[in-house]
Amino acid sequence: MSELSMGVLYGVTTLIVMFSGLPIAFALGIVAVSFMYFFMPASSLDTVTQNVYEEMASITLLSIPLFILKGAAIGKSPAGKDLYSAIHTWLHKVPGGLGIANVFACALFAAMAGSSPATCSAIGSAGIPEMRKRGYSPGFAAGIIAAGGTLGILLPPSITMILYAVAAEQSLGRLFLAGIGPGVLLVLMFAGYAVYRARKEYKIALDVYQNGGVKSAYLLDEQFTFQQKVEMLPRVLPFIILLIGVMIALYGGFATPSETAGLGALLALVLIAVVYGIWRPKDLKPILTSTIKESTMLLLIIGMSLLYSYVMSYLHISQNAAQWVVSMHLAKWVLLAVILLMVVVFGFFLPPVSIILMTAPIILPPLKDAGFDLIWFGVVMTVVMEMGLIHPPVGLNIFVIKNIAPDIPLKDVIWGVMPFVGLMFVAVILLCFVPEIATYLPNKLMGVK
Repeated sequence: MSELSMGVLYGVTTLIVMFSGLPIAFALGIVAVSFMYFFMPASSLDTVTQNVYEEMASITLLSIPLFILKGAAIGKSPAGKDLYSAIHTWLHKVPGGLGIANVFACALFAAMAGSSPATCSAIGSAGIPEMRKRGYSPGFAAGIIAAGGTLGILLPPSITMILYAVAAEQSLGRLFLAGIGPGVLLVLMFAGYAVYRARKEYKIALDVYQNGGVKSAYLLDEQFTFQQKVEMLPRVLPFIILLIGVMIALYGGFATPSETAGLGALLALVLIAVVYGIWRPKDLKPILTSTIKESTMLLLIIGMSLLYSYVMSYLHISQNAAQWVVSMHLAKWVLLAVILLMVVVFGFFLPPVSIILMTAPIILPPLKDAGFDLIWFGVVMTVVMEMGLIHPPVGLNIFVIKNIAPDIPLKDVIWGVMPFVGLMFVAVILLCFVPEIATYLPNKLMGVK
């Protein structure tokens, strides 16, 4: 069989097995083992467990369950709600302040948890009812939380970026630093849109009321005393200090990513015990159960994806695909556009974890040969995958929002997130024209590569 036919067969088989409804990890494992059986030496089947183990025996991957534990400790406690309430209390006088509060709360929680679904769930469960109670339209309320939740895979510590660092063999510290600038950019863009949209909805509500209609909750003047504002801080500050401490330990060179993850997880457990009294076994059970389930799922996907990539490499599928892309002699930026378009299409059906591990062997060599910085590309690819988290037909964050706010029609949720998809597209364009948004911090703090 020709190498082209082999590659086409491998790809088509993968799609058929995935669309059969099997979990992604099992689908990838079945395809990989089947091709090993039919197209590789019989002895290769004896090395399946060894290959999976060797690929996963990475000190960088050790940080994943530890960051998940840290995120679960914060997400399963009232920390997210308190964080949102504190920011809202201080920003309620700003036009669109409630929307801005949700964006900032999502950003801070994402930086502590490293997970998009956890961010959506923790902030959305408090933020969506509060926004709707104050007159925000259901679609806008859902859209701002869904979009804010995507920051979980961009702002460090991002589990998605950990996997990219492993797949691309790049420095995790540089990658984390590179995500901060674009993360701040998206936070400001989302907050700016929140102000614009809130003012627009306020004007509509005011016109309706002045024409004899019902007085919207938008028009109610909410007041908080300085004492109330100060009273919100003691519960939030320890978690902000934890976030800052973890960042200093990581970027100050005091600890490796795995050590930082372990320290962060331990301190998060200590904080929820001290601040919320969550320390008894029955209280910790949901946290530990969630950590084990999510870690097992992710590590199983990682192991099977790496086995899948190994088979692709052995059969020369990835090498030939990369050579084919190079042989097209596309202009540098056309090549990038084609690859990002492919990532967008994959994002319609696959989660970021699978996209990275399945496409890295094919897309990274041509990009490197074209002169692109793989750290910069990792950030751009992450922003594009963020779009997939809130874009139909899959849009994981859309379904998380639907779960915590089942009375909001799916159509409203989808229309609510589309402006944020547009803002992410603008952010990608800006990163292409001004790559320093991503590369400045790592180059400044860790030196130019």
